[in-house]
Amino acid sequence: MGLPTLFQYGELIMKKQKKYKDILILCFLTAVLSGCGPWNVWNAYEVSVSSLWKEGGISGETVSGKISEGKETVSDPERAIEKILDSVSGEIPGGYPAEKSFFLWFFEEYGEEHISVLKKMADSPEQDAEIWYQITGKSIHILWTEYCKNTGQYPEYAEIKLYEKECGASDRIVLDFTGDINLAEGWSTTKYLDGRAGGIQECISPALREEMKHADILMLNNEFTFSTRGKPLPGKRYTFRANPERVSVLQELEADIVSLANNHVFDFGEEALLDTLDTLKKAEIPTVGAGRNLEEAMEPVYFAANGRKIAIVSATQIERSASYTREATETGGGVLKTRNPDKFLTVIEKARKQSDHVIVFVHWGTENTSYYGKDQTELGSAFIEAGADVVVGGHTHCLQGFDFYNEKPIIYSLGNFWFNNRTLDTGIFQVIIHTDDNQVDVRFLPCIQRGCTTSLTEDPQEKQRILDFMQKISAPGVQVDPEGYVIR
Repeated sequence: MGLPTLFQYGELIMKKQKKYKDILILCFLTAVLSGCGPWNVWNAYEVSVSSLWKEGGISGETVSGKISEGKETVSDPERAIEKILDSVSGEIPGGYPAEKSFFLWFFEEYGEEHISVLKKMADSPEQDAEIWYQITGKSIHILWTEYCKNTGQYPEYAEIKLYEKECGASDRIVLDFTGDINLAEGWSTTKYLDGRAGGIQECISPALREEMKHADILMLNNEFTFSTRGKPLPGKRYTFRANPERVSVLQELEADIVSLANNHVFDFGEEALLDTLDTLKKAEIPTVGAGRNLEEAMEPVYFAANGRKIAIVSATQIERSASYTREATETGGGVLKTRNPDKFLTVIEKARKQSDHVIVFVHWGTENTSYYGKDQTELGSAFIEAGADVVVGGHTHCLQGFDFYNEKPIIYSLGNFWFNNRTLDTGIFQVIIHTDDNQVDVRFLPCIQRGCTTSLTEDPQEKQRILDFMQKISAPGVQVDPEGYVIR
């Protein structure tokens, strides 16, 4: 890169902040006149721009455009890549194999404007995986998945369930999680739904619908089976089955994913479970926690959002005494169970290796008690040690509190969301991933289920009452602020 090009970039910043003129000229002249090679000139330019553009009021988009106009050229990409491969000792940051074919694909796909990634990789192989996101706006996990899907390399990555999501803001990803919903025929919620001209829109308050709509990823617990087939399991007190046409309710709610790892999805046997899987697949709603066999039940669902890759995994600890709900086998359909967590821990560990974030959605605990048990704390700790970033619990039909383990958040139960005609406190558990620094905040949005309608709590006193209760039943040291943010 020569002096004219360098001064073009200097002018770009100086137009915004004249006070940097002398600094930039000195930096560029020193780099060039001291006899530095092209890579060092590039590094001098890159450091200057990256450290000054924010103060100079220049957007990343503007700088990116200028980079593409005056990009560093590499006469022999293969030779440059060989040098990099000699430096990285078999793995690139992120733990993926360091292969020439990946770097050639990257070079071809993203062009020379991003060749600085490769140079930084050779200079600093100890750099963490964030270097890829800083340069391309995509994490190495997203880039590797793209590589495998586009080239056919490594089928275990190429064939995963990965769903692209557009986000409402570029600097964050917002995920909303709810507790149990029930669309079973003859059940109180469904009878109420059928009597409303506006359908589900009259069962969820306008403010709550708006919140759910604006989540980048919305996850619900599907506490029933979609089918017209099968027979209720003998001896089971409550069995829930909905006509497959009612999947339109989930579509209206704009659900992005549902968990099937619960104690009601197998209420009418395997054929009804298979119908449920087929119904949700046809509706293009991803499922997790159950499958036609054990391999399918263990599959995570991945989302690509704002350049980050998020894994969601699910399993059920229930039932703990009588075992009505069948666990999936090598050849038979069922749910993924985690009373003995060994299988589920391998799911979490696998997801951790190829994701920026892993969220566990688990069905556990004792019904109708707001106090979580030792079995839940032990499982939650094990999930986090295996690689979970957030643990979201359900099943108990009432709220349970918050906890942290190794600085990772847990909500023990979201209880019911829209499940029956009882009056109960409930809420949305919100996970906010800040894409720039990859940090996570969690927040609880209080709601009330009353008379087969669930509403976002807008009255300040009612809202504070629920937040105070959540803090009371949470682990020592956990704080819930007036906006619902959960901290420790």
